[in-house]
Amino acid sequence: MPADRDLARSFTLDGNRVAAKALVPGLYVVATPIGNLGDITLRALATLAGADLIACEDTRVSSVLLRHYGIASRLTAYHEHNAASVRPKLLAALGDGKAVALISDAGTPLISDPGYRLVVEARAAGHRVVPIPGPSAVLTALVASGLPTDAFFFAGFLPPKTAARTKRLRELAAIPATLVFFESPQRLADSLADMRDVLGEREAVVARELTKAFEETRSGTLASLATAYAEAPTPKGEIVVVVAPPSEQAASAEDADRVLTELLADRSVSEAASEAAAITGLPRRELYKRALALKAGGKTDAGD
Repeated sequence: MPADRDLARSFTLDGNRVAAKALVPGLYVVATPIGNLGDITLRALATLAGADLIACEDTRVSSVLLRHYGIASRLTAYHEHNAASVRPKLLAALGDGKAVALISDAGTPLISDPGYRLVVEARAAGHRVVPIPGPSAVLTALVASGLPTDAFFFAGFLPPKTAARTKRLRELAAIPATLVFFESPQRLADSLADMRDVLGEREAVVARELTKAFEETRSGTLASLATAYAEAPTPKGEIVVVVAPPSEQAASAEDADRVLTELLADRSVSEAASEAAAITGLPRRELYKRALALKAGGKTDAGD
């Protein structure tokens, strides 16, 4: 290794240069701050400074972090649009005995980014994969929400269109755990409205700009949050939505009819009854009878 590269293996902390050792060859999956640059760990700094190459989603975003800590490691873009062409090059670097660090724009890699396939192929090729833990928007929002943390399900981004989004929410409705979603500011109000319609009167929290200067966590029912964001200007920043688990109390007859009416729009009576049972916790036999009555009453055109 050239002497100048040895000197470059360092980072700045509190105005002082800190030496970083060269890394053992392998793929290092490194968590980086989700907003506040002070949240990075010392191990992450040493890893980024000691790597031969850093693969990141956006070099412009990651260069801000590296400049802040005086890290000179080489950056290369690796994202969903170039993954197919760049991944072989990263695997080749690993094959040449290089230490490659993988980071995302913010938080822990592989959570809603293309790093998963790289890790799979690196492991399949016999390369060492080393996790460097740290910040995570999922866990940060969860622990700040005040909602149950003993069991949770991260569902990533919901589909952008209402029909697909509603279908996905129905699939998630019966999971006995707190649900965690990422969402874009432009789709937040519509997503909350669909959550209200499918998941019912659950408590929820919208966490925005976590760890940043304008951090906000807003709590309420899905109905109240849907109304609030529908009437407000489009929010800014990164958003995490946390939704309480389904209630242990059985849904009311009115709730059951609302769910069945929605399901019957594109499902048979039998299918609607089965899905409604999973969503509401009510007996399928009872829901089947209610679905037949709704169909006979002309409230839906769906056939059995």
